[in-house]
Amino acid sequence: MPFLLEDSLTQHKQAGLYRTRAVLQGVSGTQRLYGGKKLISFCSNDYLGLSQHSDVIKVFKQTADEYGLGSGSSHFLGAYSRIHCELEEALAEFSGYPKALVFSTGYMANLSILTALANRHDSIFGDRLNHASLVDAARLSGASFKRYKHNHIPSLTKQLTDSPGRKSFVVSDGVFSMDGDLAALPDLIETAKNHSALLLVDDAHGLGVLGEKGAGICEYFGLKPDILSAGFGKSLGSFGGFVVGSETIIEHLTQFSRPYMYTTALPPAIAKATHTSLLLLQKEDWRRKKLCYLIEHFKHTAKQLELPILASQTPIQPILLGGPERAMKLAAHLRQNGFLVNAIRPPTVPKNTSRLRISLSALHSENDIDSLLERIAIGLHRA
Repeated sequence: MPFLLEDSLTQHKQAGLYRTRAVLQGVSGTQRLYGGKKLISFCSNDYLGLSQHSDVIKVFKQTADEYGLGSGSSHFLGAYSRIHCELEEALAEFSGYPKALVFSTGYMANLSILTALANRHDSIFGDRLNHASLVDAARLSGASFKRYKHNHIPSLTKQLTDSPGRKSFVVSDGVFSMDGDLAALPDLIETAKNHSALLLVDDAHGLGVLGEKGAGICEYFGLKPDILSAGFGKSLGSFGGFVVGSETIIEHLTQFSRPYMYTTALPPAIAKATHTSLLLLQKEDWRRKKLCYLIEHFKHTAKQLELPILASQTPIQPILLGGPERAMKLAAHLRQNGFLVNAIRPPTVPKNTSRLRISLSALHSENDIDSLLERIAIGLHRA
């Protein structure tokens, strides 16, 4: 067995897919300290910069003083506090749904939905580029699972027609995490309705970014799926996740979701800090407006430099490069010149679509973006 594992690791390295973890030594604004060197980060999903907001940090410290660091047990064994309850009420109101349920991670939130609602008699249909948590949830549910072509409604319609289950679920990211494009929510809602299917949308990367008030893809389109999930680790700058839906759906998850029942509850200090972030997201809308401006500035400048960007209107701005070696080489070039950008390779993205995944934040400046894009253009020219 050890020899087989070693062979697998060797093959992974030879394919240019081996991953390493840089050791972070400090954070200040958009700067990250690695190996004693300051780099401007374009890797973080902290789109609004709320993870470093003084009010959020202050509330976290105060609540930790009162409740301690961890919650100590599961939700049903004494750890469900008034703080958790207030956060759920605020999330439901903000999202426009009757009820919300908070989870310890966004991954667990997605895992909980399909494993609690679907079984071997049912069918799940997911977008080909869905986040891994939605893919894993569908596989673990025991239901029939098919993946339709990315954002391709005819492909979805054919699968729904050919392979209906006792219950059918359509599952999609709201904003696709590696391409930055939006799900065709109006078409998804209509198609799901026509086939009596429940629609689940994960809006982890849309929350706080899309819509006039930052309420996400639902506000952007003026439509709501049956079930909506999102994480706290992006625009809210925190940790954890949640699901919103009808009272019946949320109560079913509360009673039958194993990832909810059999894990330690989110620490009260995290829940309180997240609630504070949610309020700041609505109060300090200059953050979202500045981010939207920076997105447009990035796209305009990148096009002037003839960089191979994708059609994204979100903070996720990929530079498509093809092979993994090219992506790794350009990421290394940027790091040598003061920028931290992730090279994304298979299996996270399809073969021959390796890329730089640039994440923009309201904490960035125009100069940060201009300097990065100029350096990318130089690196591509050298390659």
